[in-house]
Amino acid sequence: MKILKPIVVLLILFSFRSNVLGQKAESTESTNTIISYWDEQRKGTNHFNQIPSEQWFDAAKKANIKFVRLVFEKWDGEQRDFILGDADDYQGIVKGDFQKLLHFLDYANELNIKVVITPISLPGDRWIQSNNDQKDGCLWLNWDYRQQAVNYWKDLASRLRGHPAIVGYNLVNEPHPESYYKKHDFWKKDLTDWYQTVKGSPGDLNLFNRQIVQAIRSVDSEMPIIIESGLYSTPWAFDYLEPLEDDKIIYSFHMYEPYTFITKSLNKDRYSYPGSIPIDGLEEPFELSKDGLTNFLKPINEWTTKNKIPANRIWVGEFGCDRSLKGAESYLADLISIFNENNWHWSFYSYREDDGWEAMDYELGKQKVHYTYWEYQEAETMHLHYDDIYNRVTDSFWEIFQGEFK
Repeated sequence: MKILKPIVVLLILFSFRSNVLGQKAESTESTNTIISYWDEQRKGTNHFNQIPSEQWFDAAKKANIKFVRLVFEKWDGEQRDFILGDADDYQGIVKGDFQKLLHFLDYANELNIKVVITPISLPGDRWIQSNNDQKDGCLWLNWDYRQQAVNYWKDLASRLRGHPAIVGYNLVNEPHPESYYKKHDFWKKDLTDWYQTVKGSPGDLNLFNRQIVQAIRSVDSEMPIIIESGLYSTPWAFDYLEPLEDDKIIYSFHMYEPYTFITKSLNKDRYSYPGSIPIDGLEEPFELSKDGLTNFLKPINEWTTKNKIPANRIWVGEFGCDRSLKGAESYLADLISIFNENNWHWSFYSYREDDGWEAMDYELGKQKVHYTYWEYQEAETMHLHYDDIYNRVTDSFWEIFQGEFK
């Protein structure tokens, strides 16, 4: 038998060790996919600002906010619709707008803030506030716009693929095809029967989800994709929401109920939390308590149990209430408690919004701050004055959220 020289033996051993380590590294890399980010509960906020700024992200970092549901269509673009160009006739991503988005994604990444990309407009479905307060339901009525939406998401996903800040694509904010098919009664729990009347049509939300997910997967197999329930992302619309055969899907709903309570103009200081509130369509008053809110959210637990969806694949994409309401702090604290007990991800609405509406700007506490806040709203550089505004507020309201981020 030929005796190998010591140096040859060493080379063989080194090669063997390298192969083993390489296999281990490859195995670790394959299991450390983006979806693993969602394996533990995540708590974050929404960015719906008209003016994106590095100062906003700096403040979020200081507040220990680690992920953001980012809406960008309010930003000024080179054409009518930011990035889309024209929601009535999509022709491709607007390059200058995309570079602007990329800048803030890069900045978020520098601060280790994760981002979920969330369109509020799609081709044929321009956001109502960007459409002269008129609903644009073409996407849910016309197949031509469906193909444009498919093309848009494919284009966007191919350009954003691999960006280290992004941990999810939220297909569209608060889909509501129901409203274009004469299904407006929120409190009647007959959505499953209603869905059968639109199944296979452009108003079929499940079909929309499958088509857009397929388009994204054709260019990106790893990115987690968030789909929302219908009727403006109500928990009740989970009744007809179909889970997808994709292990990187997050299912989302929004929680602004009872709407008559959380909205100042409807509440008119008549109702407080805890308490009760009459609701048109319900025989008994809605119980404003943790038990009442838990009962309202039962469809989520029933759906996850039925479809064997783990809790860490459920996300409360938005929730909140007018901060001036009686018992607003308790309402929000109970909601957060319910979300945490269920191990659902959540992102509150909203952090330091600059749109001239401060009803859900919880850092401002209960105080009326028009003497500073509204003055800054009228200034082009308002977003540079955040710290000046919030340092004047001493209310403890913000501690509800701040405690969760510590």
